[in-house]
Amino acid sequence: MNARDADDQLARSFEANRPRLLRVAYTMTGSLADAEDCVQEAWLRLRGLDDPGTVRDLAAWLTTTVSRLALDALGSARARREQYVGTWLPEPLVETRELDPADRVTLDESVSMALLVVLEQLSPAERTAFVLHDVFSMPFPEVADVVGRSPAAVRQLASRARRHVEGTRPRLPATGAEQRELVDAFMAACSRGDLPGLIALLDPDVVLRSDGGGKVSTLPKILYGADRVAHALVHYSRLSVFEVHVADVNGAPGVAVRHDDGVLTVMAFTVDGGRITAIDGVRNPDKLTRVPGLG
Repeated sequence: MNARDADDQLARSFEANRPRLLRVAYTMTGSLADAEDCVQEAWLRLRGLDDPGTVRDLAAWLTTTVSRLALDALGSARARREQYVGTWLPEPLVETRELDPADRVTLDESVSMALLVVLEQLSPAERTAFVLHDVFSMPFPEVADVVGRSPAAVRQLASRARRHVEGTRPRLPATGAEQRELVDAFMAACSRGDLPGLIALLDPDVVLRSDGGGKVSTLPKILYGADRVAHALVHYSRLSVFEVHVADVNGAPGVAVRHDDGVLTVMAFTVDGGRITAIDGVRNPDKLTRVPGLG
């Protein structure tokens, strides 16, 4: 095989691994921009090897490389988020139903927005151990190689993270159809300004988070409780809405709303026991540039 053919084969092999690499890096960082940077850097490092053909297991090599880069990016992002204006939420991955399948986001298998929010509460090492082992089934010895600790230590990290995550998972999660029906009822109640109807859809301990990044107006703080959340949503719904799009947000039914001032809001919902337990609204335009057909 000549050098050009070898380069072409290497590029094809890398592209075959790209979707998984993006999912790994996105789940670790909560940022598609950071994930894309990690994957691109992994490609450059692969091309920089004296002989890439000597890599026995390319998928494993790339996953380990991307994971290390994502762990570094996560550490840097933590420092930046300390200066972030308001509530920080992960960058949503959105598919609008109106789009042709060829134009849809390719990461819709990624973990839910709810889980990404929970992962933000973990240390970088805990998050890495949990994501790589529990989400992507990487053996502990390989995770240890990424984190720079012993297999026994990363096992403990993953165990602590797992306990934290399991304590926040819905006990009675909704099916996709059930969540879509609930989201449709939610949007109808908001559009009518139906406060009692909206409260009936919300869990008594519902939480409402909103991320504007200091770029657009948003909630000054996280709201808790069905009454407070419902009143805030009814007030919000009185703003002039230009477009409402049914959307899948990180693989679950959600909505994308465009107001007549051009501001886009992507809303993700967590449902448990037939009621909405969390609403995460991303309004920061920097995090919505990749929303297909809307960003």
